Amino acid sequence: MQDESIAATVDRLMQSPGGVMIEDLRSYLQRSFKFYVVLFAVGFSAAFPFTKQVIAWLIEPQRLPDDVSIIVVTPVEFLLLQLRIAGAVGLALVVFLALVHGAWKGSKNEAVRSRLSELDLRVPKPAPALIITALSSLLLLGLGVLYAWEGLTPMLLEYLTNDAQQAGLSTEWRLSGYAGFIINLALASAIGFQAPVLTTVALRMGFVDRVSLVMYRRHIWFSAFVMGALLSPPDPLSLFLVAMPVIVFFELALLLDRFMRS
Repeated sequence: MQDESIAATVDRLMQSPGGVMIEDLRSYLQRSFKFYVVLFAVGFSAAFPFTKQVIAWLIEPQRLPDDVSIIVVTPVEFLLLQLRIAGAVGLALVVFLALVHGAWKGSKNEAVRSRLSELDLRVPKPAPALIITALSSLLLLGLGVLYAWEGLTPMLLEYLTNDAQQAGLSTEWRLSGYAGFIINLALASAIGFQAPVLTTVALRMGFVDRVSLVMYRRHIWFSAFVMGALLSPPDPLSLFLVAMPVIVFFELALLLDRFMRS
């Protein structure tokens, strides 16, 4: 009897707009799986021949602090880094197209529209505002990477190198560790710089109201430092330099929203 009640509840949930939306998503992923596998393989194959040039560019002497040498400690370390870079390119291509295609399909899906109506969320319509949002996101992503490459990376490498050398240590860095350091900083900055776009979209679509964001400001600041700790290299200076732009951009987004509503 209890099993029948559970089955009826599950069936009722699956027939609701949310359940239909989940079922549509599952069907979409099943239909598209082979396409995305092929897409990943194409991105991976296209990027792999250029990975040697990318690695050589990263370890050019002018990009390294004084008296620092890059070493490999295993026979396959260089190859594994090539695979990692090519895989990241393939994955980025898959994620980008999946988000674009998913958003396009979702905007036409009746279950998605019904669920958004249930939640009292405003459905965005194709308009210049969407184009501006997408371009702003790409611009901020580029600025985040530029901030990491031109600002964070040289400063932190110099600081960490001097700290080690003053302790009497030789500065020989593993190739994979050095590349991972740069990639993590760039990734953390690129994500952090999306704060104003995410905040503005959340406010405009009705996911959250301004009063709630202001009320939980301290929690958001704390979350920025948690994100910095997870994505940045494990030192306090990196954490601070990654988290602060997120906080600054979040506050700027609140000011912009206030200005637009006035």
